[in-house]
Amino acid sequence: MKWIRERDALIAQTLAFVQSVTGKKDDLHPPEVPTAAPAVWVETVAVKTVAVETFTVEIEPPPAAPPPPPPPVMVAPARLGDDVRSEMQARIANFRKHQERFEREREEYCAATLTRLRAAIRDPSLRPRAED
Repeated sequence: MKWIRERDALIAQTLAFVQSVTGKKDDLHPPEVPTAAPAVWVETVAVKTVAVETFTVEIEPPPAAPPPPPPPVMVAPARLGDDVRSEMQARIANFRKHQERFEREREEYCAATLTRLRAAIRDPSLRPRAED
């Protein structure tokens, strides 16, 4: 039971250190001196010796785990030149259809707005009243 001796030695060393630190703290802060005391200050210091034991602990490193396997590489399926070309042409055709539809809707909206505006200019009863 070598570890028990090492533990006991560590506890004894720690207690001796605590006692030496605690004792020196009191020495650093002297008690209050009454005002009628002489101007000479006398201080006594108690010195304690501590025996320190050193020991070596041998720890075996844990066995190295094998590295994880690399993740599988995802490869896109190979495309033929005609396949890519036809896909691009289809996308371009869809884009053109959208653009033509947007332009047609804008033209229709503009024509409808201008028609309402011209009708309002010709017929004063359609104009909103200005409140006085």
